[in-house]
Amino acid sequence: MAKNNIHIEVNHVTRVEGHGNIVVDAKDGQIEKVQWQVPEAPRFFEAMVVGRDYSELAVITSRICGICSIGHTLASLKATEAALGIGISETTRSLRELLLHGETLQSHILHIGYLVVPDLLRVNSVFSLAETHKDLLLAVTKVHRLANELCDIIGGRTTHPIRARVGRFSKLPEKKELEELKSRLKDILPDLQKIAETIKALADNFPAFERETEYLSLTQAGEYAFYGGDCITNDIAETIPVNRYREIVNEYVVPQSTAKFGKFNRDSFMVGALARYNNNFRQLTSLSTQAAEMLGLKGISYNPFMNNIAQVVECVFAVEKSMEHIDRLLDMELALEADKIEVKAGSGVGAVEVPRGILFHEYEYDDRGVCIKANCVIPTNLNHNNIQLDFEKMAPEFMELGPDELRFYLEMLVRAYDPCISCSTH
Repeated sequence: MAKNNIHIEVNHVTRVEGHGNIVVDAKDGQIEKVQWQVPEAPRFFEAMVVGRDYSELAVITSRICGICSIGHTLASLKATEAALGIGISETTRSLRELLLHGETLQSHILHIGYLVVPDLLRVNSVFSLAETHKDLLLAVTKVHRLANELCDIIGGRTTHPIRARVGRFSKLPEKKELEELKSRLKDILPDLQKIAETIKALADNFPAFERETEYLSLTQAGEYAFYGGDCITNDIAETIPVNRYREIVNEYVVPQSTAKFGKFNRDSFMVGALARYNNNFRQLTSLSTQAAEMLGLKGISYNPFMNNIAQVVECVFAVEKSMEHIDRLLDMELALEADKIEVKAGSGVGAVEVPRGILFHEYEYDDRGVCIKANCVIPTNLNHNNIQLDFEKMAPEFMELGPDELRFYLEMLVRAYDPCISCSTH
């Protein structure tokens, strides 16, 4: 095959969740076709919750994703609380934010250590690193284990939390457990430093590729937003409340994907760690700001591969904020709150930032508290269009490297987004 005649067909991209395909055809140096395809079967979670009591929805929708189950739980609870007019206490909010930061750390460190570093070292799997980068893997494993145990202690189990309920928690951690968690979180800061230094040493292996796009995330005054706030993009001056999310996501169907695409002011937008960083980097905590500067993230970046660098920064942020929330909880009188909910008809939207980006849940309930309508918008769903447009720019720019290198970089680009592909097919 001539160098300028290329056919690439990847079924399916490895080291990602779910099934996604890459197709590229070029003839005489001209790209004729380049597609990011999603062939996953839709799973219809929105239909599953119709007819269910309000108390069941978070339990069901957390099963949309085994990696972001905590984020789905919290977005679901927030949507239900908005629909029923339920407020939460400072204790409940701190516990929820702590749980969310545990999931962020859990997911990011897994992706960086086990899925991204092999790309940077041009090896096929993490197992090859056991001999060449044993210290890195030990550090990643230590951080990942602690993140799992944090979620277990606060949420009742590592995946699909059982203690977070509408308006409250069903069981609270002991203060001794919180003190031990804080001590262990402090102890892993040197491990995060080691991981960050390794990524910095390998950073030249990230492709020099840029495509300016729109970045969508939550934002909140004085806070690098994960749990609360309004919607913002780099293209708008004013924030948009989360209950107007449909004006932003504008989902539509494309032939090559069972997951919908979305767009707002431009042809596509990006969500996730890089979007959060680009919109909120001035709100980072002290150590995470230092980590960003050390890793070369200064101001806005338009390189989608820097999503992985932003994930490292957010690992440090998650540890810092977790310790802050633990301090706050240790100063409180922790006591279980009564389960007193007055059911009424209503609709509401909940949004949180999960590892892969902004997540929306919307429910409508009748006067018995039974769900009559639901909608979930998944972060990877929102990134598919951006991946497609990245492909369209990258393929002609990298084509001269030959089909094998082009294929590698296109696969690496998909992994840079850390997609949950099957979760996005609704």
